Order: sequence, then structure tokens, then C-alpha cells
Amino acid sequence: MEVDILIDRITDCLIDTRTGEEVETEYRIRETPIRPKDYKGWKFDWSITEKNGYHIYELFIKDNDTVQGRISLKIDGGVADVEIVETAPHNYSHKGIYAGVGAHLFAIACQVSLDAGCDGVVAFTSKSDLVRYYTEKLNAVEIAPRRMVIFEEAAQILLDKYMRK
Repeated sequence: MEVDILIDRITDCLIDTRTGEEVETEYRIRETPIRPKDYKGWKFDWSITEKNGYHIYELFIKDNDTVQGRISLKIDGGVADVEIVETAPHNYSHKGIYAGVGAHLFAIACQVSLDAGCDGVVAFTSKSDLVRYYTEKLNAVEIAPRRMVIFEEAAQILLDKYMRK
């Protein structure tokens, strides 16, 4: 599957576009299978990624159970391999409620990679027209046609921005 998400901007956290304020976030691995109602309005069928052995991580505003974005990944070959990444429908485009969701989701992948002993390295396959975009926005490197990797230095930038301890 090809990753197809636009990174609106790299922020210090999520930004509420209505007020301009930063909001605190948290993420969790999804423990229960996704039901059809859980992905209503989303572009991808998230139940398929689960069947493919990927784990789904969901991004939330702290103390709020509304999902702001999802990323599916598994540790494979010494990296966090991303299959799907998607901003919640209410955060699509420049009219979204929160800015910074896309990059934050990749930071979650970097954190999971780091926690698994993979140095924060993340791999994914980009849609062909987004390779340059991911190179510019995430400092990802194209290692094969459309195959992208976020190496340690680039991962650390995302971790510093989004994974406040």
C-alpha cells in the first residue's frame, strides 16, 4: 500500500486552527478490532491493515477520546514499517480543526521504532507524486523507487517536536 498524506506543517504539537493554540496530545495502540463504524468517513478500510498484521496507533487530544489520526505499522527488518497513515476526516486539508497531525503520526512511528530498538527508523512506500514532498517535509530519503526511509537524524527532529516527556 502507498502512503498518501499531506503534512500540513511541522509544529511543536498540534495546533487548534480555530484559536491558534497548541494542544497536548497522547497516543495509544488500538487494542480492539476496528468496526465499520470506526472508520466511517475515513479514506482507508482500517480493518484490512489489522488483518495484514499491522498495529494501529491512534492520536488523541489529551483527555479527549476523539481520534485525530491513525497510523498502522509493524516492526519488520529492523524498522517500523508503515502501511497506512491518515488524518481523521475532521482534520483534512487546510480546513481541518487541528494542524500538525500528519507529522505527529510519523513521530509516533519513530517513537515505536525507538522503543523497539530500531533507532527511530521508519520505512514506507510513497505515492509517486509525494516522494519529493516527504523528502522536504519529513527529511525522508528515497532508497528505492518510492520506498522512503526516515533515518535517525530526521526521526530525532520529529521526536523532539512531538514526543514531549
